[in-house]
Amino acid sequence: MKYFSTRGSEQVLSFEEAVLTGLAPNGGLYIPETIPQLPSNWETDWANYSFVQLSHAILSLYISPDEISSKDLTTLIEKSYSTFRHPEVSPTKRIVREGPGGKQEEIFVLELWHGPTFAFKDVALQFLGNLFEFFLKRKNAALAEGGRQVKEEDKHKLTVVGATSGDTGRQVVAHWETPQPKILTFSPGTTVISAAIYGLRGKENVSIFILYPLGRVSPIQEAQMTTVPDANVHTVAVKGTFDDCQDIVKALFSDHEFNAHHKLGAVNSINWARILAQIVYYFSAYFSVKRQLGSSANPSLQFVVPTGNFGDVLAGYYAKRMGVPMSHLGIGTNENDILARFWKSGRYEKVARNVIVEDGSEDAVGATAPVGGSTDGSQPGPGVKATLSPAMDILVSSNFERLLWYLAYDSEEGSEDEARRRAAACATVDGWMSKVKSDGRVVLPTSVLELARRDFVAERISDEQTLETIRKYFASKSTPYVVDPHTAVGLAAAEAIASTPSVSPSTSPTQIVLSTAHPAKFSEAVNEALANSPGFDFESQVLPEEFKGLLEREKRIIEVPRPEVELVKGVIEKVARKETMTTEVGGDASL
Repeated sequence: MKYFSTRGSEQVLSFEEAVLTGLAPNGGLYIPETIPQLPSNWETDWANYSFVQLSHAILSLYISPDEISSKDLTTLIEKSYSTFRHPEVSPTKRIVREGPGGKQEEIFVLELWHGPTFAFKDVALQFLGNLFEFFLKRKNAALAEGGRQVKEEDKHKLTVVGATSGDTGRQVVAHWETPQPKILTFSPGTTVISAAIYGLRGKENVSIFILYPLGRVSPIQEAQMTTVPDANVHTVAVKGTFDDCQDIVKALFSDHEFNAHHKLGAVNSINWARILAQIVYYFSAYFSVKRQLGSSANPSLQFVVPTGNFGDVLAGYYAKRMGVPMSHLGIGTNENDILARFWKSGRYEKVARNVIVEDGSEDAVGATAPVGGSTDGSQPGPGVKATLSPAMDILVSSNFERLLWYLAYDSEEGSEDEARRRAAACATVDGWMSKVKSDGRVVLPTSVLELARRDFVAERISDEQTLETIRKYFASKSTPYVVDPHTAVGLAAAEAIASTPSVSPSTSPTQIVLSTAHPAKFSEAVNEALANSPGFDFESQVLPEEFKGLLEREKRIIEVPRPEVELVKGVIEKVARKETMTTEVGGDASL
């Protein structure tokens, strides 16, 4: 299996190259040359697989054994998910909701927060961290062949640089032709930044720097980042805004001299390995729900995903195209609703504008403030609207470009030449993304919008609806259930979608809502919703043992007094010099 850029190039990469490069030089995202189809007997043979076994079966379709042997892949997967607290890794929970007229309806929740940081990105980032370490060790072993002595400064190293607004995170990258340190960048979105830290902590030849706005993340989120004692983890608190942090990361990437010295490369939240790892839990949920409904059941399923950066639901799209039976994929956005607006109007734009919708009326389609950030780090903006579901507080969905490529490709059905059809799709996507970069928006043809509606439906959920949904599920008489605000967005979207006849006029699919974070990670929103609910006690009903005492632990923070690129450069260069001399870096208390 080879990988190529959504924006076109004659270059095709191996899996290792795609993972370590992250973002293509032309700004595109890497996708597989083909989406593999499932074995004819997969539903029978895989029905009782563990999560580890499913991961191996699915990942093997995308990773050649010539790159990672079956034995090594199994070891990587086992190591990645040994850190999870639940034996199923991502269990599905069967609950009951009250439908129209008080009717009791079953719904399933796919709990993705049983990893070390209690958030869904643990599934991807535990695996990705182990992949990085595996590739680096193999490269450094090649340098030492024949008993050659390899100096510390000559080893292949990886430096991850990220910016977070709180429980968000992003990407990875590098060019590996020469054995120099590489820098991988993260940008805003739904990826949990603490998951990146816990995925990379303690990894040999890897350092990670996370920038965040001082005083502007929740105490729990800050504690999860700053109390990690591993010497390769560095948290940098910048006295400024998240946009300042993101702009600094972008500036590091655009500084050619800095790049030449540190071999900096960049990707946003779009590393292919992360999408690949997430495909697995759609399969595990499919089998789990079938078992719970009865072995002979062949249910119509619909996954509903709260998302901002589109990566989580994109993994479901790959699962769907591979052959997992499912209805439309449901998308739940908060008030930063670029995705919901796209599926309503066909306009992919950072700022909502009055448009003529299908019934001929004028609609602002959910006015929302513009956002900074993009897949190529070039879209400025004052920031998104702050909501109760902050991990979705973005307005440019980096992973959306991958879907755009498949829409463009499917629009080229008349072409019989596969190479020409692929090239045409790449050129189309390149044009669309250029429009987004220059104008902040692109209007897709109606035919493309209809293709998008073939597989997806989207709903926008307000903060008021989010709070009401948290209350509703906690108050359930049959299965009281406490959810975080992001999961609440998904649950509210699922209800809205279920009540829309045009989505599934003849059948009512069994819905599976992805639960992306433990409610304790967003205590303020949960407490705001449930403070007056009889019988609610946050500490006894919600707070995990692992969180208790977290706020009192010693923090390791590098404070930067001003949002200036040169100050952050100084931090990275100072640590890099120390790590060249010794592997035991203590980290400064302040700068």
